[in-house]
Amino acid sequence: MALTKSVVESQARDYRRHEPLYAVEAENRETLPAAFASGEYGRRDAAWVVRWYYRRFLGAYPDDKRRDAEERFWDNDFEAVRDAIGDAVDADDAATMIDALTALEAVDVPVASAFCMFIDPDAYVVVGPRVWAALREANELSRPYPDPPSGSEYETYLERCRSLADRFDCDLWMLYRALWRQSA
Repeated sequence: MALTKSVVESQARDYRRHEPLYAVEAENRETLPAAFASGEYGRRDAAWVVRWYYRRFLGAYPDDKRRDAEERFWDNDFEAVRDAIGDAVDADDAATMIDALTALEAVDVPVASAFCMFIDPDAYVVVGPRVWAALREANELSRPYPDPPSGSEYETYLERCRSLADRFDCDLWMLYRALWRQSA
């Protein structure tokens, strides 16, 4: 199905009505950017991003892999987590952010993209198989989801999302919600 402004608006509204994590996502989207920028956050706040990345699949993601990633993230020294997030906050581009974040245990490019989204939701959007598939089905991406994507593949995805957000006069959060519902 082709993506249009009305499809994006409709699917984003459906996301808000039907996705059980919407309220906590919206709250963290409001609070985490300032917390990450100021350094006023705890280990649980950072771990929440990792949990959110996997748990938004609501059981469709293999539980053993999700649990393993969540546990491995907790193995990171908290100072290393703070340094990686601080470097990502200070970064000028996606590649630098991704590089800083993927230095952490259990943070691959998709999980790093989730951190990017909660660091700067106006400029970054999370990547994953569902949203990638929605873009591919709409002929906005030509290749199947690379599991996991590289940093340069994330940048290609991000540029496509930014272009679409401009075309549809919406923010990346609305576009993400629409793509997530479109792929359901």
